[in-house]
Amino acid sequence: MTLADQFAAIAKAAFIAGALSETKKIATKAGKKSVRVVADTTVETAKKTKRAVTPYQRRLGVQMKRLKRMHQKKNGDWKKGWNHARWLKAAHAATKKAKR
Repeated sequence: MTLADQFAAIAKAAFIAGALSETKKIATKAGKKSVRVVADTTVETAKKTKRAVTPYQRRLGVQMKRLKRMHQKKNGDWKKGWNHARWLKAAHAATKKAKR
């Protein structure tokens, strides 16, 4: 087998492999489109209603932001003696106090 024959065989194999991979891609896209069409026509899902944010949740968010600015370092770590649990507990207490 000459060098030209070897090159021709390699080129033919590469072409066939490329054609097969393209065929798989096209078939996958076509399959996804047909599944979407079938799903759109057969299944109707009920939209979930979004829960309203309560006034307490709004006040809690304000207190959490305020306390986070006070007790968190610039690099994101907590200052000495503070952690997530203590911060959240303090935020609840501050919200309860601000409610009065």
